[in-house]
Amino acid sequence: MIKNLYDWTMRLADHPRALWALAFVSFIESSVFPIPPDIMMIPMILAAPHRAWLIALVAMVSSVAGGVLGYMIGSFAFEQIGQPILASLGKADAMSEFNTRFNDFGFWAVLGAGITPFPYKVITIMSGWTGMPIATFIATSILARGLRFFIVAALLWKFGAPIRTFIEKRLGLMFTVFLALLFGGFMAVRFL
Repeated sequence: MIKNLYDWTMRLADHPRALWALAFVSFIESSVFPIPPDIMMIPMILAAPHRAWLIALVAMVSSVAGGVLGYMIGSFAFEQIGQPILASLGKADAMSEFNTRFNDFGFWAVLGAGITPFPYKVITIMSGWTGMPIATFIATSILARGLRFFIVAALLWKFGAPIRTFIEKRLGLMFTVFLALLFGGFMAVRFL
């Protein structure tokens, strides 16, 4: 099923209305869809590097809007919609422990999920379920998704096709390491 969704997403990147398709994929990925919008962004930017910033902006705005939908699912329909989505992602067992700790590190959780390979939809739903302040959620989502999509756009704009393998295979790891170092630095400053 994932392979079929991946192939469908790649076909959308070649569609004449690919920017609208990217907005749709970015929106639904933030709450239910398993394929990240980067999959569409990469061929779109390689085909039209002069549109890299517009493509990144569409992905960011749509993703944050979809994140708000995920937040609302967590707030108002967790039992009916949110819990089954999280269970399908294998996150059902960790939900109660996560709930008790989430708001202590909510900014970091949203930032981390927004820029790393961790499923952003898990954090959007959990943010609503735990009652994270919506303003904090939106601001952090804009920061995280903006970083992720504009860095991908900048790399593709500057280096073109040769950077594609790095983005697809290692950029998520680089974001994860960066976030861990950033979080570690803030914790060290806090406790020193």
